[in-house]
Amino acid sequence: MEFSFTNTIEGNTVKTLLKQHGVSKRFLSHVKFDGGKILVNGMERNVLFPLQVDDVVTIITPVEEGTDLLIPEDIDPEVVFEDEHYLIVNKPAGRTSITGRLHPTGAMSNLVKGYIVRKKYEDQTVHIITRLDRDTSGLMLFAKHSLAHSLIVHPKYKESVTKRYYAIIYADEKLPKAGEINLPIGRVESSIIERRVSPDGKEARTSYEVVAEKNGLMQLDVVLHTGRTHQIRVHFSHLGHILVGDELYGGNHELIDRQALHCHHLQFIHPFTDELIDIELEMPEDMQKLMR
Repeated sequence: MEFSFTNTIEGNTVKTLLKQHGVSKRFLSHVKFDGGKILVNGMERNVLFPLQVDDVVTIITPVEEGTDLLIPEDIDPEVVFEDEHYLIVNKPAGRTSITGRLHPTGAMSNLVKGYIVRKKYEDQTVHIITRLDRDTSGLMLFAKHSLAHSLIVHPKYKESVTKRYYAIIYADEKLPKAGEINLPIGRVESSIIERRVSPDGKEARTSYEVVAEKNGLMQLDVVLHTGRTHQIRVHFSHLGHILVGDELYGGNHELIDRQALHCHHLQFIHPFTDELIDIELEMPEDMQKLMR
């Protein structure tokens, strides 16, 4: 693939121009060592080459063949958005986001790998941008090539990525109708999975609003401002508001057989078009049933 940038600032080098557009050092190393090229006005140059105003810098990216270690599966993911740079899918509850050593198949990464193989896309590497817990459903974002991945996680664009979740808890009149939880989260020492609120943990910030109340339950619309493992589940269970169905953090499966958590909204500024991508999903049937 080829991507071009026009220089508008006197004194820029190739490196500084690309940095201004969010291109990372790591991606430039990938181009340099994995078979790509950097051209200035059609001539191959290095990143320290000095630029004149209106010079055009073109990156020719290496073809990404992918790895044989990720096994493609013959099940299409539910695609809700796709262009040449990004793919957004609706993950069902019960599938992990990525494979593990003991579970090399069945993950969303396997499904997306199978999808891009069947589509015969030139770049065959799976780039996961946002993950979800196995029993959380909803929107997941993938990049379709390395530059798309590099740009969306760069600070210039990363702050535009917003995720909202529907969570269902047992109704409690003591819970304010809206609020913010700002409590650090760390590992439980005896577990590789479980997390807890801990003064030694990493910053974790969650805001929420109660959007419905019925059948002794509350439906919350939750925004993650940080991305800690199990953040929503840990924050609400710590305050005594366990998610319905969340066995790991004190709940049970009497009403639903997984934690009632669904990523319903995903938005970001598209690094290649500056368009606002804004995707919304309904709650899945098992969570809707709780609130009928």
